[in-house]
Amino acid sequence: MTPAPFSRDAAQRALDRLIDLARSDTGQARRAANFLLAWWNGEDCGHFPIADLFGVDPTIATHITTIIGFLGQHEGAIYPDGFGRGPEMAELVGRWRNFDSD
Repeated sequence: MTPAPFSRDAAQRALDRLIDLARSDTGQARRAANFLLAWWNGEDCGHFPIADLFGVDPTIATHITTIIGFLGQHEGAIYPDGFGRGPEMAELVGRWRNFDSD
């Protein structure tokens, strides 16, 4: 049985793949990180320009839209730590965002 395209399982798989990508050092990795960090905390980590979808391959765009579809169907807010990925997100903040520690 194939899971629904916007199921929690599909969103989990998409999140895992995007985190793996965001840990690398490519233009697509930067765009994946921008999406993940905007979802994690857009106010502090920056927002995701929708035009960034033009700079990723179709598989990566599908991962992003799978998460967006899941979030749109989910009642209430859910963030990556709701998938148990808080430590990975903190790692991505350190990798992609340079915050002063005053």
